[in-house]
Amino acid sequence: MTIVQLQEGTSLAVLAGWVTFAAVFLFRRRPPPAAERQRDPMGTLGLALQGMGFGLVWGIRGHVGAPFVDASLTVLVAISMVTVVLAAGSVALTLWSVRTLGRQWALAAQLVEGHELVTSGPYRYVRNPIYSGMLGMLIATGLAWSHPLGLTLGLIVFCVGTFFRIRAEERLLKTAFPDAWNEWARRTPALVPGIW
Repeated sequence: MTIVQLQEGTSLAVLAGWVTFAAVFLFRRRPPPAAERQRDPMGTLGLALQGMGFGLVWGIRGHVGAPFVDASLTVLVAISMVTVVLAAGSVALTLWSVRTLGRQWALAAQLVEGHELVTSGPYRYVRNPIYSGMLGMLIATGLAWSHPLGLTLGLIVFCVGTFFRIRAEERLLKTAFPDAWNEWARRTPALVPGIW
């Protein structure tokens, strides 16, 4: 196996991950719509910054077919394996999260009529597993397609956007479910277990 073949295979695997990731949202079973009760506009700013982070990762690229770093084939195989596992795991986590939320999933930070605080499924481990999945896809994409500068800048901008989105959503949840939210937040990290 050559480095070019390895890079092409990794890139195709991550691209397949993106197709599946998009399908999670596009083809999910949609329950009857619920009336929106409350929305936080800071979530929209966060969404825009997350999108800019992905744009930086996709836009600042090395040479086509070039590996992420200049290293031996053994190191590149290890990076490739981590990349593919990260993309597959991120897609699986996102699918599990969207299914667990059901009709409460929305692009905007909002509460809907009859909203419940979901703390089961992946929400037992992190409060924002969809963002964890997005973070995994961003890193996998960067390792497969981007230049180290693109991944670094994209990661910074994405994390700032994610911070805004998490704060917006958690303000709404904390207001709606103060005691339950505080208990859940005390025992469950926001994005990555053991880190934040």
